Amino acid sequence: MAFSEETANRIRQAVTLFPETFKEKKMFGGLSFLYEGKMTVGIVKEDLAVRVLADKVEAELQKEFTRPMDFTKRPMKEFVFVSPKGFNTEAALQYWVELGLEHAKSKL
Repeated sequence: MAFSEETANRIRQAVTLFPETFKEKKMFGGLSFLYEGKMTVGIVKEDLAVRVLADKVEAELQKEFTRPMDFTKRPMKEFVFVSPKGFNTEAALQYWVELGLEHAKSKL
């Protein structure tokens, strides 16, 4: 599966605003950004895949451009997909990166 290189570049730029170091890894047929070995956000085709704390998932799924991450044909726990319109601004993308980073830090 291919992924949006434009979105990858936008995420690369977004993570430079954090003092934390992120690493890239091919996952889910796309590209993921990991903090301390924990996935934060990634790209699957054109969609953003975001790790979200369990107690925030339902609220995030109420947003217009999100849906459960059903990569395996079943919703994956603590993951959401965000369609491109849900991260079409840098501020919106930054929000998702921060949410994913929050999840990663909670698992350390």
